[in-house]
Amino acid sequence: MSERTTDRQTAPDGPRVPGGRLVLAATPIGNTDDASPRLRALLAEADVVAAEDTRRLRALAARLGVEVRGRVVSHHEHNEAERSADLLEVVAGGGTVVVVTDAGMPAVSDPGFRVVTAAVAAGLPVTAAPGPSAVLTALALSGLPTDRFCFEGFLPRKAGERARALAELADERRTMVLFEAPHRLADVLDAMVEAFGAQRPAAVCRELTKTYEEVRRGPLADLAAWAHEGQVRGEIVVVVGGADRPAPASTADLVAEVLARADRGERLKDAVAEVATVAGVAKRDLYAAALAARSR
Repeated sequence: MSERTTDRQTAPDGPRVPGGRLVLAATPIGNTDDASPRLRALLAEADVVAAEDTRRLRALAARLGVEVRGRVVSHHEHNEAERSADLLEVVAGGGTVVVVTDAGMPAVSDPGFRVVTAAVAAGLPVTAAPGPSAVLTALALSGLPTDRFCFEGFLPRKAGERARALAELADERRTMVLFEAPHRLADVLDAMVEAFGAQRPAAVCRELTKTYEEVRRGPLADLAAWAHEGQVRGEIVVVVGGADRPAPASTADLVAEVLARADRGERLKDAVAEVATVAGVAKRDLYAAALAARSR
């Protein structure tokens, strides 16, 4: 008789009691009706609910008509590192720990990343109860390309650091999604005009899924002017179109660059190889064109 084996995860100090799990649960970003039935069940059944703000969790549970019977603990950016060990001890013991933030998906510019990393390192089960996301909602409503995008979170608060961060993104071709505080929005849009150009398309999304939801779309310069007209309020997501792909260089321009490098002492074949690689053209064709131009 053969012995049947299974791939079982183990806790740091020994075998894990079956059933334990860490669950990242998304909460509504504005409209309470967006809460999923699974979120309601998890809040009611969890052994521990780790909340970014325990008072907001209690208020959400009350609006959902859910009684949180498990232990509720705070889990925020200032205590996440030390709290993770306690949460994983519950998971290792067979309990269910549900991690929630004030709004949206944990670990996305919110607490959650450290405890997930620790759980993975310990070989403990991690799963998610997906739901509302300000990042994806703003992206979908922006009217900008959604096939490729990146999330940049919050930009640095200091003007110099922010300018350097935006300069690094100036050539990013993917649509960019960022969070921003309302009182800094006008300054951030001004900095984006400086880094990306006045006509770069963008959208400012505020109060998503709430009563006063608003999406402003247009060139960055227009959005910056709007933001300076008065204090913009609410939760803000900024979506910016990616940089245009540069126009391909002409064969004449490439040949001119090759011959200039050759005149400076570089071997013709080496100059052709480097220029062709950067431009994405066939080396053979560029070499033939360079020879023909040289013989004239």
